[in-house]
Amino acid sequence: MFIQAEALVPRIPEVVFPQPVDWSIREGECWTVYGANGSGKTLLAEVLKGRYGIASGTMSYPFMDEIRAQGHTGTYPRQWIETVSFQSTYTMSNFRDSFYQQRFNSQETDYYPTVRELLSRHADAPAVEEVLRTMDLSAQADERLVSLSSGQLRRLIICGALLRRPRMLIFDHPFIGLDEAARGRLNELFVRLVKEGTQLLFLIPTLRDIPPCTTHVLWLDACRVLYQGPKAGFHAEEKSPASGPHLPKGGMEPVLEKYRNVVEMKGLDIRYGTRVFQQGLDWTIRKGEKWALLGPNGSGKSTLLSFIFADNPQAYALPVSLFDRRRGSGESIWDIKKRIGYTSSEMHLYYLENIPCLAVLQSGFFDSVGLFCKCSEEQTQLARKWLGVLGLSHLENRSFLRVSSGEQRLLLFGRALIKNPQVLILDEPFHGLDYATKRHCLNLIAEFAAQPDRSLIFVTHYREEIPACVDHVFELKSPFEHEYNRPQ
Repeated sequence: MFIQAEALVPRIPEVVFPQPVDWSIREGECWTVYGANGSGKTLLAEVLKGRYGIASGTMSYPFMDEIRAQGHTGTYPRQWIETVSFQSTYTMSNFRDSFYQQRFNSQETDYYPTVRELLSRHADAPAVEEVLRTMDLSAQADERLVSLSSGQLRRLIICGALLRRPRMLIFDHPFIGLDEAARGRLNELFVRLVKEGTQLLFLIPTLRDIPPCTTHVLWLDACRVLYQGPKAGFHAEEKSPASGPHLPKGGMEPVLEKYRNVVEMKGLDIRYGTRVFQQGLDWTIRKGEKWALLGPNGSGKSTLLSFIFADNPQAYALPVSLFDRRRGSGESIWDIKKRIGYTSSEMHLYYLENIPCLAVLQSGFFDSVGLFCKCSEEQTQLARKWLGVLGLSHLENRSFLRVSSGEQRLLLFGRALIKNPQVLILDEPFHGLDYATKRHCLNLIAEFAAQPDRSLIFVTHYREEIPACVDHVFELKSPFEHEYNRPQ
């Protein structure tokens, strides 16, 4: 036996487990905890690690007997259980100082360690080089953290966890931010870790992402166990939601301005410091067009979007025009932002505000991280309508930092749409969302896109997630290669 919970009732503020949990994890078993957003997956994993108290029942850790027999004293189970999650990025460096436009000022990057410097804090050079090869990060070894893409940061987090040599690894939404090739390498790593004796546990919101190495499944719904046992006996069906709440009316009025192009880039280079990601790109987005932006990790997608959302000061010296106006011709970044709704993994990373969930939605009216302006009654009522549309009305007064990562991502999705912007930029918006929630969001995107003259840029590593309204594709490949596809 590795870990065993008997008649366990956790003591967690604001959350009630409706029935005791009995759960035995044996040596060598590879468990996936499956459930929709807010079902209690992450909470149960935190209980397993000993981060919450126990109201009744017991949680025992037989694997600790082996640890103590090896001469380790004064240890706690959670010292040997490592969690790899989206939030793990917070622990690597103070990314709050590099939010948005600061992230793209090259003079700021000297404050951040390189990949190799960071990993060397945990192990010697040979071990560091080995994990860099394992996670295909050798080429980025001397780059600073702030210059990495979200997918590369995710792989870096895994490197750090491997170097700490935990007895158990918990992967919370393991494939967030990873392209198809990286997902394949990670599944291969899981198989290797199991063979080497590392206990694995996965927290997964969609059937599609359950790793092949899974041997057992625990299915949660509203903190209630629906099934636990061998994977072969697990059967669940993911259904699209019935026609639910529609896009709330409000925000910007229909586009009346006589501009032709939302974006026009000619001969654009994408670079970070001395490194060039793409060269000579041409991209024009006309008013009302809907685009998918695709490409592998590190191809420059987020940097390209930063030129559009006015976060990158390089745009002032580049061939970039927004709304038929050359950048640097007198407009402020807020003049641009007020016309654009935006969400991304980077936004999620930096949005660490201890404010009510309602205020997170309200901040979308002002394009701020946090709420620093007083909303009108009309804006407040519209934000409440959005909570209802998202199925999150019960979280209105709950702190943003006290809800699940999937619920956070859903709130930031609503924040991008709340002002009914002229241009909607969704950079991998469905990370961590369950199947039904993704389908609901796609319905809302379709309603948004059906409005006259609204434009869309949608980024994903899963082609099946591309909204049906998208009919233009811009695909970035490896540096200096790209595909440009405009239907005739």
